[in-house]
Amino acid sequence: MLSEKSLRIIELTLPLIGSRIGEITPKFYARLFAAHPELLDGMFNRSNQQPLSTGRHSDANTPLAGRQQQALAGSIAVFATHLVDSPDTVPEQMLTHIANKHGSLGVTEEQYQVVYEHLFAAIAEDLEGVLTPDMATAWTEVYWLMAHALIKLEKGLYNEQANNKMWTPWRVVDKRPAGLHAVTLTLEPADDTPATPAQAGQYVGVKVPVDDGTRQVRQYSLSADAGTRRMITVKLIEGGEVSPVLYHWVQAGDTLELSNPFGEITLKDGGGPVVLASAGIGCAHTASILRSVAAQGTDRDILVLHADTRLENWALRNQMTDDVASLDNATLHLWLEQPEEDARPGFMSLRDIELPDDTTLYLCGPVPFMKKIRREAIGSGIPANRIHYELFGPDTWMAG
Repeated sequence: MLSEKSLRIIELTLPLIGSRIGEITPKFYARLFAAHPELLDGMFNRSNQQPLSTGRHSDANTPLAGRQQQALAGSIAVFATHLVDSPDTVPEQMLTHIANKHGSLGVTEEQYQVVYEHLFAAIAEDLEGVLTPDMATAWTEVYWLMAHALIKLEKGLYNEQANNKMWTPWRVVDKRPAGLHAVTLTLEPADDTPATPAQAGQYVGVKVPVDDGTRQVRQYSLSADAGTRRMITVKLIEGGEVSPVLYHWVQAGDTLELSNPFGEITLKDGGGPVVLASAGIGCAHTASILRSVAAQGTDRDILVLHADTRLENWALRNQMTDDVASLDNATLHLWLEQPEEDARPGFMSLRDIELPDDTTLYLCGPVPFMKKIRREAIGSGIPANRIHYELFGPDTWMAG
């Protein structure tokens, strides 16, 4: 792991690097894209490069404009903090999340050298007169420890796929509304490339041409286990680049480029009750797990919790209610900000829900929602290792 000399330096300089992340990362991305503009075509999410002050939204599940500017350096800082606190281990959950995200983007080993070159040039620029050779050496060691751990994980993920292609063509065979301002697309392979079987709870990268001719990639949860098909549910994000194309313009018969399925937040083997908690379009992830459970049958108790603004916004309402009805041991609770029918008013809370100690909780939705529910779950006695969350962005929000 980290050398003893570097460990001491990292411990001393971590507050400085952490305080400068907001200034270092814009310099890094400016350098990176000036040298490699091709990375904005089919790799980096341009919406996430916008400064936080612009108020633009990305095409992911939540308003996350500017988050990518903090993601890389923030992840390295979290990794370094872990090395200082636990020198003989690595933050496996964060690395696994990043490796799966990288897999859905087609990240290659060679790109880590490119990132290193421009990131450390940005650090040297920002800390001119402060950065010593020993500091640079120590932080270089941290970077490559993290990079090599990710490269190893990503190679393993790529080797598990049924093909060695980063992107393959898939034809849209069905498009239908899914609640208000969302659609479900069903896709089938458009060539003879072997399709990797997907697990319920995984996601795919979708590469879409946008107005200026470049391609943008977004990750979408597979909203149902469809065998050799892929089913994704897309919420329209006004001002986004990708969701308006998929929502308004893509039709049955069109072809899209999809990655292999990735994502580690799948239903774990074993017994004990399962809680599937979602908010907004986050239901696509939990609905996939629920559909798999309903199709296979189970004797586990299944508790489905969903929160939305109003009933018509619930994108996968029919699918989820049908699957709950098909299971004798499944229960559904719904929260609506504008309540109707039998829904609970306001925002989801676990305080009035009885959760057995051996419950396993799966979360997907906006970050504030997941923070709140995770906090309440831990407060109710569920251990952190039984709480699994899907997050389409940098996995640094649990740090500390």
